[in-house]
Amino acid sequence: MTFALGLLPVGLLVLGFPIFLVLLAASTVALAFYMNLPLTAIHQNLFGSLNISGLLAVPYFILAGELMSRGTVSLRLVEFVRSFVGGLPGSLGVTTVGTATVFGAISGSSAAAVASVGKVMHPAMTEDKYPASFSAGMITSVSAIGIIIPPSIPMIVYGASSETSIPRLYAAGVLPGLLLALVLAVYIMLRAQTRGFGSRTAFTWPAVGRATGRAIWALGAPVIVLGGIYGGVFSPTEAAAVACVYSIVVTRFILRELSWADILDCAVTTVLFSAQIMVIVAAAGLFSWLLTVNQIPQTIVTWITSSEITAFQFLIAINILLLIWGCFMDPLAAILLLTPILIPVVDALGIDKVHFGIVMTLNLAIGLFTPPFGINIFVAQSVLGMKARDIYTGVFPFFFVFLAVLILVTFMPGIALTSMDLFMLD
Repeated sequence: MTFALGLLPVGLLVLGFPIFLVLLAASTVALAFYMNLPLTAIHQNLFGSLNISGLLAVPYFILAGELMSRGTVSLRLVEFVRSFVGGLPGSLGVTTVGTATVFGAISGSSAAAVASVGKVMHPAMTEDKYPASFSAGMITSVSAIGIIIPPSIPMIVYGASSETSIPRLYAAGVLPGLLLALVLAVYIMLRAQTRGFGSRTAFTWPAVGRATGRAIWALGAPVIVLGGIYGGVFSPTEAAAVACVYSIVVTRFILRELSWADILDCAVTTVLFSAQIMVIVAAAGLFSWLLTVNQIPQTIVTWITSSEITAFQFLIAINILLLIWGCFMDPLAAILLLTPILIPVVDALGIDKVHFGIVMTLNLAIGLFTPPFGINIFVAQSVLGMKARDIYTGVFPFFFVFLAVLILVTFMPGIALTSMDLFMLD
């Protein structure tokens, strides 16, 4: 059994197999050769893993983000944010942080933010004498806020895997996400002031009014979705469906930037991306069931309790593990694989599952822009036309900014839990 559930998955990962094949192969070998169970258990658990109502929100949010990421929505958001912060040092950099944060609240996707914000901001920062590596690293890293600010697709998957309230996770992510955006903005301003790059524009209310008028429809999406969830009007799944309808109305009939053919193309892209996610969810569900049946999580809990490991020590170890793990694996796959193993330990140590979900998401957000397999790096490489080496250099200082916020949120759980209490009405 050690070979099937331990050595085989590691070997297949090293050989470069897709994660769903790794999990499916390991589970099949375990059932066929080590367990006295019928192989029909494979089908039952594959389909049972997808029979979770919260997962219905995933394709809806993907479609809404896909619709809003096309056309001039990102440009309108850039103009809106810069109308407020144009007078600050490094104003274009601060605008990038603000736009990535707002765009994350629309799409819930980090890669979409890199593509949409990068296309607009990188040429502008190049013209404004920003160092190329610094601006590329900024776009690549700050876009990771997209999976921390709700609506976040990884939080949906974590909530489904750990049986944690998704609205509570969303509420708990607001203050950590805003704190991260603030710290990033301060770092960029200090860097711009000390290195002497970046121009400023005067703040004027007429400019704010014009920019707000152009961006008002884009800003409506997160207001409706999050307001509906926290106000008790929608469930997260219903809110995601409303976001889709809103996005179609705005992009097709109000802004008139997308044709029906474009909307159909967005739907096709959504189906393909959703299928990639769901096949991982199904395979991870089967693998997690096997771990549970073989009492591996219970064994880990027993070992930890007998070793008298404290919650503080556990969180330090988990942060190190997740920071390394995130360099090699997609956040969704990491959440699906690790959550069933870690949650029993989290419960045994008395750690709040909502707080742990935010810590996990923050760790894996860092993995989105750290080499060698950070997906944001590959997207930035394609969109910005830069070498990976230059992007690696640019993201290096931002890694430490994210790490500082991660340490604060990990060992000051009140940041996430206060956020949850503040935004939840029940």
